[in-house]
Amino acid sequence: MGSTFGWNRSTFRTLAAYLVMIGGTIALFFWLRIYGSKLQAPAPAAEAPRFGATAGAVQTDTFLHVLIALIVIIALARLVGSLFKYIGQPPVIGEVVAGILLGPSLLGRVAPEAYAYLLPPSVAPHLNLLAQIGVILFMFLVGLGLDTRHLSHGTHSTVAISHASIVTPFLLGSGLALWIYPLLSSSDVPFTAFALFMGVSMSITAFPVLARILTDRGIDKTPLGTIALTCAAVDDVTAWCLLAFLVGIVQSRLDGAAHTVLLTLAYIGFVVVLVRPLLKRLVLRVETAGRLTQSVSAGLFVALLLSALATELIGIHALFGAFLLGAVIPSDSRLARELTTRLNDLVVVFLLPAFFAFTGLRTQIGLVHGWGQWGIVGVIILVACLGKFGGSAVAARLAGLPWRESSALGILMNTRGLMQLVVLNLGLDLKVLSPTLFAMLVIMAVVTTMMTSPVLQALRADTQVSRARRADSALPLAVQTES
Repeated sequence: MGSTFGWNRSTFRTLAAYLVMIGGTIALFFWLRIYGSKLQAPAPAAEAPRFGATAGAVQTDTFLHVLIALIVIIALARLVGSLFKYIGQPPVIGEVVAGILLGPSLLGRVAPEAYAYLLPPSVAPHLNLLAQIGVILFMFLVGLGLDTRHLSHGTHSTVAISHASIVTPFLLGSGLALWIYPLLSSSDVPFTAFALFMGVSMSITAFPVLARILTDRGIDKTPLGTIALTCAAVDDVTAWCLLAFLVGIVQSRLDGAAHTVLLTLAYIGFVVVLVRPLLKRLVLRVETAGRLTQSVSAGLFVALLLSALATELIGIHALFGAFLLGAVIPSDSRLARELTTRLNDLVVVFLLPAFFAFTGLRTQIGLVHGWGQWGIVGVIILVACLGKFGGSAVAARLAGLPWRESSALGILMNTRGLMQLVVLNLGLDLKVLSPTLFAMLVIMAVVTTMMTSPVLQALRADTQVSRARRADSALPLAVQTES
């Protein structure tokens, strides 16, 4: 009977030894406790924390709030992102909206108690830290995905279209600053910095979101998709260089801007001339080995952090160093593909929702009140569309594309999305943007990105109908009658 349940002598011996071990440990600890209670330790230093102080409890409470906040943020971001994907919108816009919903614009108004518990002030610095790390890694991924062949093999007309899509909104945004500066800025912000930032903020195209829209629509390999990706690539590099120049000007307060720009150019040259060849050797090594080892990954992450640190010390923000290092790694290499695969879920699923939530905390749509200020929002959206859509479409038409294809390219270039939020947060950190103008520009970024999919679908549907009609009109009359 005992053997049926496995109770043999060996089992009893093992159980007895286990009980002796546990009992002996307890007995020995109690003996140590009795002996140790008679010992005397020196008095604590005056500045040392006292036993039983509440600092540890406060830290634990904050940590628990951060964990709860992250759970809600990630879950809501995936839910709203899925809903937006279902209605034909880029999921990233749904995640942006989820971040705004969790902020003072909605949750803080509808359920202030829940908002205060879920996102207390103590949570914001931790979300900011995660958001900054997420943006740095995201910009590195953007650089990895940037196919530099688009830059080198683009035709003159494509480069002209891309630059038109930057110059036109830049000029319109700078002109708009003449009207907005007295209304929504303050005297401590130089008009030059304000106008430059308004121009750059209108000029950004969300390269990753645009690429995702093209892929979802199945037109990324078409002539229109190729032109759009090429224009967006040139646009991205040019706009980020302009933004780096602007940050250098703002942080140097105009007097040391030349020094910052020279250091930036020197660092770009250092990365292109010295670092890029080393990375190409590393790419060949990974191709030969057939996999990306942890040692190589560790070296790349150290290089990424050093590059981010270098640009931060120069004065143009750490995200530019991350983007630059990613851009000099060939996008079609095994190294880039495996790095993207390993980082993508961590950044997109975990870290970017924290960035969206932090942006939502800073977005106070309630600051925009009255018909006058909502009228300003409408004008900002109109100017943004005229600059990006109009500039790209007119330049594409002058380059020889039909009007429908030119319009489709224009609406694609009008996509702003996540990249715009990165720029706007940078402007708010630098105090160039007021909280009210920040909220207005966030609304503009969401609206212009949400316009892309339905307008593109309508344009392509019209194009297909027009082609079908032209095909029908080309058929012999007898065939048309039979059908």
